[in-house]
Formats: sequence, C-alpha cells, structure tokens
Amino acid sequence: MSSRRGGLVTFLIAGLAAFMTALDNLVVTTALPTIQRQFRASLEGLEWTVNSYTLTYAVCLLTAAVLGDRFGRRRVFVTGLLVFTAASATAASAGSVGVLVASRAVQGIGAALVFPLALTLVVTAAPPARRGLAIAGFGGMSGLGIALGPWIGGLIVEYGDWQWVFWINVPIGLVLAPLAARLLGAGRGPHDRLDVRGTVLVTAGLFGIVYGLIRSVRLGWLHPQVVLSVLAGLAILAVFVRWERRAAYPIIPPRLFRSRGFTLSNAVALLVQGGMFGAVFLLTQFLQNALGHTPLRAGAMTLPWTMMPLLVAPAAGVFGDRIGPRRLLTAGALLQAAALAWFAVVSTTDVAYVVLLPGMVVAGVGMGLFFALAARVAMDYVSTDEEGLASGVNNAMRQIGVVLGVAVLSAVFATAGGYAAPARFVAGLHPALWAGTAIVLLGAVVAMLVPRPVSATPGEREETTLSTIESG
Repeated sequence: MSSRRGGLVTFLIAGLAAFMTALDNLVVTTALPTIQRQFRASLEGLEWTVNSYTLTYAVCLLTAAVLGDRFGRRRVFVTGLLVFTAASATAASAGSVGVLVASRAVQGIGAALVFPLALTLVVTAAPPARRGLAIAGFGGMSGLGIALGPWIGGLIVEYGDWQWVFWINVPIGLVLAPLAARLLGAGRGPHDRLDVRGTVLVTAGLFGIVYGLIRSVRLGWLHPQVVLSVLAGLAILAVFVRWERRAAYPIIPPRLFRSRGFTLSNAVALLVQGGMFGAVFLLTQFLQNALGHTPLRAGAMTLPWTMMPLLVAPAAGVFGDRIGPRRLLTAGALLQAAALAWFAVVSTTDVAYVVLLPGMVVAGVGMGLFFALAARVAMDYVSTDEEGLASGVNNAMRQIGVVLGVAVLSAVFATAGGYAAPARFVAGLHPALWAGTAIVLLGAVVAMLVPRPVSATPGEREETTLSTIESG
C-alpha cells in the first residue's frame, strides 16, 4: 500500500471511529424524556445517563495515550473499538437506568481508548505536506459528531425506539475493528515501561475533579461532597506532578509544560470548548422547553450551525498553512463568542428562527475553525515521539472543559431561572449565555498569546525564542 493511500485509509478508519465516539457525547440527550417514562427514572438518574460517559471519557484519555505508547497504538485502538461496541449493545439492551448508566460509563472508557490514538494514527500516517489538512479533517469529523448528536438523537426518537441511539454504534464498530486490525500501522511511543503509579494518580485526580464538577450542578458549588471531591482531586494531582518530576518513565513528561506554546494552546482548548458546549447544552433545551419544538424539529433547526464544521474544517486546514493556525484559532474563538453574545441578546420566549439563524451560522464557522486547529496548534510544540501523549493531554483538557462549561453555565442558569415555564427558562438562559461568552472570549485572548512555533508559516510574524517552544 502506498504511503498516500495508507494515509487516506487511516484517516477514514480513524475519522469514522472519532465521529462515532464523539456522537455519543450528546446523542442521548433528546432520548431522555422517553427513557424517564420507560424506567420511571429520577432526575439524578437521567443526569448520570449523560455524565457517566463524559466522566470516564475525560479521566481515561491520558491513560489511554500511555497504554497506546506502551502496548501499540493499533492494538489499543482496536481494543477500544471493541469495548465501545460491546458497551453500546449493553446500553441498548438495558432493562433499568442503573444498567444504562453503567453501560454508558464503559462506553466512555472505550471512547477514551479510541479517540487520542485515532488522532495519533492520523498524524503519523499523513505525509508531512498533508499533516495540517489531515488534522483539520479529523477535527472536523469529531466536532461534527458532537454537533450532530442532538439532531440524530431526535431523528431516532421521532421515528423509532430510543435504544437505536446505541444500536447504531454496533454495526459500525463491528466493521471498523477488523479493518483497523488489518490495515492500520502498528506504531508505538517512546515509553519502554508503564508508569503504573503515575497512571493511577492522574486517573484518580481527574476523577475527583470531574466528579465534583458534575455533582455541583445538582448540589451546588459549596456542598461538602462537591468541595471535598474537587479538593481531593487537586491534592492527588499535586502528588502526581511531584511524582512525575522524578519518575523514570513519566506519563506526562514535565518538559511538555515547560513549553509556553503547549501550555497556552491547551488552556485555549479547555476554555473555548467549555464555554461553547456549556451553551450548546442549554440552547438545545431552549429550542424545546422554551420555544416548544419537537426534538426532531429542534435538531433540524440547528443544522446551519452543526453542518458548518464539515464545510469549514477542510478549508481551515488549507488556509492554516497560509495565514497561520494560531490566527485562525483566535478568529474561531472570537466568532463563537460573538455568536453566544447574539443569542444572549435576542433569545426570548417567542423569538423567530430567522433571528437566531445568523448566530448559528457564525457559531458554526467559529466551531469549524476551532475543531480543525485546536489539536494541530498543540501538536506544533511537541516532538513526533510525544504526539501520543500530547494528543491525550489536549483531548483531556477539551473534555474537562466540556464538563466544567456545563457545570458552570448550568449553575448560573439555576440561580436565575428554571424549567417551570418558558419565561423562567429564558430568565436563566440569558446570564448563562453571557457567562459562556466571557469564557470563550477569555479563550480568544489566551490564543493571541500563543507563541509562534519554529515551524510556523510566513503568515505568522511574531518573534519567539527556542526556549519558549522547547518540547524536549
């Protein structure tokens, strides 16, 4: 198989796997009312149906990257596909909300094994001249999966049973797993040994923080369970950082974060993804709970938003080489902040769809730029051997950003509004959207501070020093 053909095959397999796992972030949201009626589930049970996936996904991403470096990226990638597929079948067959939540948690573990390794496989298989385009296309595929989740879920619930939200993963996984085992390269990372202590510490620390953030939506930020969980997670991460400085085979080499570019690009990923998807979580409910649209109609109304990444991401990969990925990443964050501000201004209980439409288009363009370039910018500051680790770190930051964004914006929403009536929902939506705007805008400011890497294009004129971008 030629190098070019091999890169295309890798992109198709990894891209479809990323789309499938990203889709499950939000695809279940439109099925929740049906699930509640069938299982007579509590509100907390419904929350965990969504959050159990995000929780295990976020905390296992770094571990997955290390396992891929140690045992082989193809092997771990295929294992993740099989775990995800089996858990999807179990979720579809669940006879209670408890089994459904447990299945979703295992789905998250499988997705964590798939996603960071999918990106690394794409990067290593792409020829150097096409690397930026490959990363941009991959980002567009995963972003599209997240964005289309509510619409696809609404379509399934409208015309079929909610179980098909999960059944659709099974044939895809069963096709992709043998193709990946046969056709993908079997690369490894630089790690000769697995840092077991570091793996346990980082997983436990992230679990404590993410669990506390999820519980804050229901219990409030000052509840002892929330405070103790977050503090315990931070304490464990502090021990992890101390251990990594003297570990022979660290999970995250400290030299990665001596790179200002790598540190700031990951901060951008956390802030922008958090602010935007915290807003998406509320806006998809606004279309149904405040404006009275069905799940399918609400999903269809978001198509101008959700389809934009598919159009914008490939172009971003091309123009990123000419204009500079940092500049386009900044532009993407600014466009998303502007869109959220527009929604905050115009959202009422009777707002016309044509008034919301410009914000959806602008948000979609900004989201497409972000998805295409966020991972690429971070990867510019690491060596080829460290791309697996860098991918895990970047994706973990983005998923933690989603959890943080949903928690923060939901808490703001709850202080001023609620679900009792459309007017109450809008009353809470406005301050939450302004909070999301501020978070994304802060991400744009941080993006402006990301330094120019050694390999930056001529369009980037800012000066930097070698020490600023040191990655090894």
